[in-house]
Amino acid sequence: MNNKETFYTKRMKVADLLANDGALLSILQRLDIKLGFGEATVEELCAKYGISAELFLIICNIYSFCEYRPEIERLGENDIKSITTYLRASHRFYTGVCFPAIHENVHRLVKEIDETSRRLIDKFYDDYDNEVSGHFRYEEEVVFPYIEALIASNGNCESKYSISQFEHNHSNINEKLNDLKNIIIKYLGEEFSLPVRFELLNNIYSVEKDLRKHSMIEDRLLVPLVEKLEKNHE
Repeated sequence: MNNKETFYTKRMKVADLLANDGALLSILQRLDIKLGFGEATVEELCAKYGISAELFLIICNIYSFCEYRPEIERLGENDIKSITTYLRASHRFYTGVCFPAIHENVHRLVKEIDETSRRLIDKFYDDYDNEVSGHFRYEEEVVFPYIEALIASNGNCESKYSISQFEHNHSNINEKLNDLKNIIIKYLGEEFSLPVRFELLNNIYSVEKDLRKHSMIEDRLLVPLVEKLEKNHE
């Protein structure tokens, strides 16, 4: 592929998807797909790993194309399970890979700056860390178990919870990260290490973008599919 105007399809080679958008590597990592798959197509690779090719393509298209809007009509209950599995894997990816990289560079940066700036940056990062941990914990302990119980009970789950509650209380976990980014860009003087700041900002921009895609998967896939499941069993 040499442009981003054509959405990915099952017959495309996975290597071509990665050539078009290197950010898709993180999706393979979350799905525990090993490299070295040669000339395998999306359909072939998904069959090997027991992954829904339809869902895999939807996720990749969401990540690569801002204008993409998924068609969920062909997705069913098994795909909902796969989505929650993927979202859990994303949580592990953020907490095990992305956030430690940000934290390490925050730590490197604050060692070089004055006490006032250090306290300010520490506070913003700690506030963000607490907020995102709470966001993930709510999904892991409330939302996903509700969805799994709904599927297991064939829609007869007695819980008073509904996916609309998640939709209405879906917090924007990028706001505090954006505040931290602006402090680093706008208010730290030239005397502070540029290499560390650039590396930290690259970490932040990368995770910001990925979290936006994460939210799109929840808003455009998970919520409407669960709403459909709830309505079918009313």
